Amino acid sequence: MSEQPEILGIIAGNRSLPFLVAREARAQGVGRLVAVAFEGETDPALADCVDDLEWVKVGQVNRAIKALTSRGVRHCVMAGQIAPKNLFNLRPDLRALTLLLQLRHKNAHTIFGALAGELAKDGVELISAVPWLRPHMPELGFHLGPKLSREQQADVEFGHRIAKEVSRLEVGQTVVVKHGTVLAVEGFEGTDACLARGGQLAGSKGGAVAVKVAKEDHDMRFDIPCFGEVTLETCANAGIAVLAVEAGRAILLERDRAAAVARQRKVAVTTVAVEPR
Repeated sequence: MSEQPEILGIIAGNRSLPFLVAREARAQGVGRLVAVAFEGETDPALADCVDDLEWVKVGQVNRAIKALTSRGVRHCVMAGQIAPKNLFNLRPDLRALTLLLQLRHKNAHTIFGALAGELAKDGVELISAVPWLRPHMPELGFHLGPKLSREQQADVEFGHRIAKEVSRLEVGQTVVVKHGTVLAVEGFEGTDACLARGGQLAGSKGGAVAVKVAKEDHDMRFDIPCFGEVTLETCANAGIAVLAVEAGRAILLERDRAAAVARQRKVAVTTVAVEPR
């Protein structure tokens, strides 16, 4: 989409990404922001950053879509996560239940792809938030914290290869490695739990390397890899020395605070080149 929409809907999950999307979209010319917030997930403070906000429960697909269409929304983005446990504890409405029953495999891309189809039925196009977030996506050469050793750089390259293969298999997008050994692979538990588990397995001296990637055919409408202050604190607490992300394919949240954590807690952040397809 080449032009800024006059009204933008935000399907808002947890943490700070919905705030960043709202701020950047507003700064870049979007006239009106309408958010759908999830009980127990979305930060209530988001109400101060948008023009209109409606609360729904996870699983209330029809109500969420009607909240957008009744306010004239024709384009929307997804921003922020839903805690994995809530995806199994939800009470789906009839529209969500019908959507789920049609899916043979249930993962982020199939579920959100089906949701995009439901939105389209009601005249709402799900679009990527990347055009507004590009300034917050570190490119090749970006670095925070201590300089990497030769061994750590080798682990970054090894971890990148493993993470790309794991993501291809729809398992997860993050791995933790040390000295050429895979310590942890992200599953349904999410990135933070994977980092904690991998750091624990690295031993008392720590020094593990974490690599977070996007899939080769990653649909940036649904799930843009993110990291920030919370991620780096998790790394530091787990004894992980390096976090590597793919250049131009991950969002750095709270850049100043993340830089301070990297410096104070001695966690290196670096980018790795995306291999050409």
